[in-house]
Amino acid sequence: MKTADTKPDLAPSAPSSFLGGRPLVVRSFGLTDRGQVRPSNEDHFLIGELLRTLRVEQTSLKQEVSQSAVNRGHVFIVADGMGGHVAGEVASALSLISIEAFLLNSLKRFSTLKCSEESTVLQEFEAAVRQADARLFEEASQHPELLGMGTTLTMAFAIRRCLFVAHAGDSRCYFYAGGQLRQVTRDHTVVAEMVRQKLLSQEEASRHSYRNIVTNILGGNERGVHVEVQRLDLEPGNVVLLCSDGLSGMVADEQIAVILRDEPDPERACRRLVAAANANGGKDNITTIVARFDEA
Repeated sequence: MKTADTKPDLAPSAPSSFLGGRPLVVRSFGLTDRGQVRPSNEDHFLIGELLRTLRVEQTSLKQEVSQSAVNRGHVFIVADGMGGHVAGEVASALSLISIEAFLLNSLKRFSTLKCSEESTVLQEFEAAVRQADARLFEEASQHPELLGMGTTLTMAFAIRRCLFVAHAGDSRCYFYAGGQLRQVTRDHTVVAEMVRQKLLSQEEASRHSYRNIVTNILGGNERGVHVEVQRLDLEPGNVVLLCSDGLSGMVADEQIAVILRDEPDPERACRRLVAAANANGGKDNITTIVARFDEA
């Protein structure tokens, strides 16, 4: 079942320095792994860059054939499919394809985003996720064997010094800054909601038989995904981590924080995170994206 939307309070509008300030250098890496138990991998991830490009067809000037604008948008997505071997993999893949199309056709203007436009960005990402949800139902209507397929989706979009997050399900977005790791997104599960209502403690939740029942996904048996959206400010040294529950369910936040602290290189950090999840049992597919933001 899909529950009522539970959006956290949005951060206040970013000061102009975050949207108009000097862009940060972004280094990122993603990795997905089947884990130790599952026979197949139903996770998918995407790392992309949106930029405005000028391709020079002919000129008398001595210059590069292709030139790109300074302001670039970086998108990171993790999707954890469910619904069986084929259906889950199809659902997570289709959700990424749908978001790709939305970004390509609708959001190129993000490379020239103005402060006054920021309030519409979160609404557009909500629309992108709902469009992906509709795409899954459309595909399932044409292929009965895919009925009921679904996927979580956690997406982060960085432009200059702003990070926009859209989320549904129990994959996660973490924010690491000043030596502290913070979970940005909420888990949309039965047990997580019981914890929020103080009906369970965190310790009880970790052992509860319903801990893996997700209440809000793209697709599934009920139309109408509820999209959690928010915005954060980025500063040099910040790290953003997106992951499926194959990582967060196997590796404690404290261990994740230590790895992000000790490994400034995103690829090495990803590989250590996946290795830690497998060492702790690897009971699910494991997907992780690490993005580090530094001064240009």
